[in-house]
Amino acid sequence: MITGITGLLGSYLAKKLASEAQLSGIKRPGSSKRLLGGLAEDIHWKEGEITDVEFLAEACRDQDIVIHAAGLVSFDDSKKEALLQTNTYATACLVNALISLKKPKLVFISSVAALGREGNELPINEEKKWVNSELNTPYAISKHLAELEVWRGAQEGLQVMVFNPSVLLGKISDARSSSQIYRYVLDENKYYPKGNVNYIDIRDAVDVMIHLIDKGEWNERYIINKESLSYEIFFSEMAAIFGKKAPEKPLNGWLSGLVLSWASLQNKFSKNKIPISRQTIRAAQSKVVYDNSKIKNITGFPFTPLKDTLQWAMDKT
Repeated sequence: MITGITGLLGSYLAKKLASEAQLSGIKRPGSSKRLLGGLAEDIHWKEGEITDVEFLAEACRDQDIVIHAAGLVSFDDSKKEALLQTNTYATACLVNALISLKKPKLVFISSVAALGREGNELPINEEKKWVNSELNTPYAISKHLAELEVWRGAQEGLQVMVFNPSVLLGKISDARSSSQIYRYVLDENKYYPKGNVNYIDIRDAVDVMIHLIDKGEWNERYIINKESLSYEIFFSEMAAIFGKKAPEKPLNGWLSGLVLSWASLQNKFSKNKIPISRQTIRAAQSKVVYDNSKIKNITGFPFTPLKDTLQWAMDKT
């Protein structure tokens, strides 16, 4: 069973698992199945709300493994309550449903954001302890609290596995979260943040996750990340592949305030909200490295070169 199967990561997981597992998916009525393509016809669908414990218990009754990939990604401060409802409360409901069924295996798709930020530049690994900080966005807080619910489930008998992926690079045509970072270069913006971006090709992320699930070392957390690059280099690589002019000016302190003011003004008068806040600007200006040595040591996975990922991202097929 995959919650969030119609979303970006959920759909890629489904495509990879389709040849080796009988798949079920939870969706809301009217949800688009576009990212699944023809595979949507082979999935056993359960329609309902992921905050309904009784519905979740019934939907998960005959499942061997539940992958919880459903969630809301937003860096808009006005979405705090929606983030807590969708990411934290829904996860608590799923944990409660699985406990009631005595179903032991839950894979939770979290985020590196759930590990928290403190402002230092030390590499962050799976042992990182959450510390309250102004750098932690409402999204990060909601995912951290969701993880606490998952670990509560582990204490009550569930076998759990937590994945903390960094920025997932899919295709431009997927029109999901990674498309925003592509759009920044496609629109030929002039400024680049002075911090680092941590990323992984979504195909690599899926392969690593499935390898770890098959290996079956439960009650573990894994950072799913290829590497950390400065935004300057990352955007330059992207611009070269996309045939665009790369951002060439660093985003300094006074410009950060100007960008934030401009985004706030745009959000007041435009239907297309810009997902930016003081916290997201601070995060983009910081140099954070998420340590991937744990997954490298376990899987020995050969990650896709960034240039190959970007070439594939442009493919419309």
